[in-house]
Amino acid sequence: MLETSDYLASLVHDTSRSEEEVLAQAVKTGLREMWRQQLLGRYLRGELDRAAVVDQVGLDLVELAERQSQAVQEDLAWARQAN
Repeated sequence: MLETSDYLASLVHDTSRSEEEVLAQAVKTGLREMWRQQLLGRYLRGELDRAAVVDQVGLDLVELAERQSQAVQEDLAWARQAN
C-alpha cells in the first residue's frame, strides 16, 4: 500500500514540479473537493437551492449526488421492509 510520501514522490517525478508546487496544488485540489462536498451535502439536506448549487459545482455533480442519495434512500426503505 502506498504512503502519502510515495504519492508525493511520484507526482514530483512525473510532473517535474517541486514538492512545494505539488503540495500547494494538492491542498488547493483537496479544499475545492471538500467545498464541493459541503455544498452538495447542504443541498441534499434542503439547506441550499438546487440552482445555486448547480451554478457552483455543475449539473453533473448535482445529478450524481441526487442519484446517490436516491439509491441510499431506496436501500434504507428496502432494509426497513425486511424487518
